[in-house]
Amino acid sequence: MKLASPDNPVQASWLAEQGFRLDPGPYVSDAYAARKYLDRMPHSEPLHSVTARVFHAGRVTREWTTDPAHGVPFLGSADIFEADLANLPMITKRSFKENPKLPLEPGWTLVTRSGMTAGRVTYARFSMAGAACSEHVMRVVPNLARIPAGYLYTFLASPFGIPVIKGGIYGTSVRHIEPSHIADLPVPRFGGGVEQRIDALITEAMQLRQHYEDGVREATRDLFVSAGIPELLDLRWHDRERDLGFTIERPTALSLRALNYSPRARRIIDALRSVPHRPLGDICTGGQLSRGHRFKRVESTPGMGHRLLGQRQGFWLRPEGRWISLDAATFDAMRCQDETVLIAARGTLGETEVYCRPLLVTGDWLDKYVFSEDYLRVVSGDPQVSGAYLFAFLRSEVAFRMFRSMSTGGKQQDIHESLRARLPVPMAAAADRERIAGVVRQAYRDRDDADRKEDEAFALLDKAVREAAR
Repeated sequence: MKLASPDNPVQASWLAEQGFRLDPGPYVSDAYAARKYLDRMPHSEPLHSVTARVFHAGRVTREWTTDPAHGVPFLGSADIFEADLANLPMITKRSFKENPKLPLEPGWTLVTRSGMTAGRVTYARFSMAGAACSEHVMRVVPNLARIPAGYLYTFLASPFGIPVIKGGIYGTSVRHIEPSHIADLPVPRFGGGVEQRIDALITEAMQLRQHYEDGVREATRDLFVSAGIPELLDLRWHDRERDLGFTIERPTALSLRALNYSPRARRIIDALRSVPHRPLGDICTGGQLSRGHRFKRVESTPGMGHRLLGQRQGFWLRPEGRWISLDAATFDAMRCQDETVLIAARGTLGETEVYCRPLLVTGDWLDKYVFSEDYLRVVSGDPQVSGAYLFAFLRSEVAFRMFRSMSTGGKQQDIHESLRARLPVPMAAAADRERIAGVVRQAYRDRDDADRKEDEAFALLDKAVREAAR
């Protein structure tokens, strides 16, 4: 609903309610409509009255480190939406101690506050406890004596809360939100245990997501221990001797790029080959080890087409994707079979880029999304080596660094077609492989269950708000 139009001009009272802002955003967007809708609630309270504080950390000097003994995980404004927080960069403990506002606590609502993605909302999970977080993320800390944390998050992340938050955005080339812009956001209140039921669902979802993170990490650890190479779990890539001044005898036409002959990578490859292993290409014979098909994007009305996930969105906790229209043949080519491992196979070599990181397609995602051609599809052709087992290996730092050492291309990198087929995959005993795959499968079931719990919480809020507005 658009409140302002040539037939419905902005009123003076609206200007006063919006702090006399003269930019059109608060008046022609859904923000003011959402506020007016919330005004119909029989009981609501301004955000500042139900929170202990709303703040951001402010700027801090960031000194980076790769040594866990001297570092603290650091979450940027994009990282807070990641499903798996195992690969976060670290700032030094000295930088961390300079600003007491940096660490996060579970149960806070996090809101991105600058840039083109300002106004996105997520929940601080157990795995974020004590981690440092960027000044570009606003922290909404609930007053637990006044409001349940999970309920406050659900409202702020809902179609009722987000438009009002985004209505507070100001700026042109660099957009921002400040805590003061959402301080008076009306939060509807409900009796009858509604808020407590919503909070319980969000708490269950957070616990299940922690089980997911713990599960995939445990599967990777178990794989390397069972395969007899536990020393590779603590890879310390940047602490290893740098690739300087090395020579290669008899290089072939396969590649003339120095990166593909990295001594660091070759030593790790030798370690993988020192235990029972199989080349990735051999495992995928009869399956797939190739990029997806290119196709024309035709925009579609949300809910009427198919939701496409690109490389960045695929790693989000709750991917949004882009709605497109596909004919039947293209749809069949773009969807994935159960336990397909997708590897982000186009990008740059930045340490925080998703290039060469994997995800697993299983469960609810099989029917929910189609995937861009930029993903490398890894499908096992051997029933004795499941996709879940492959994922446990391919999500490791070892596989990530090996794929990166196989890069080819100019500005945009790709994974060398022949080299990736030669990647040694450690082969644990059959019973170990089945156990590891079972842990991965349970982790993804927990993740799907968490999404359902959260969806149930949003549905419960929507029902309560609409009934109260009648």
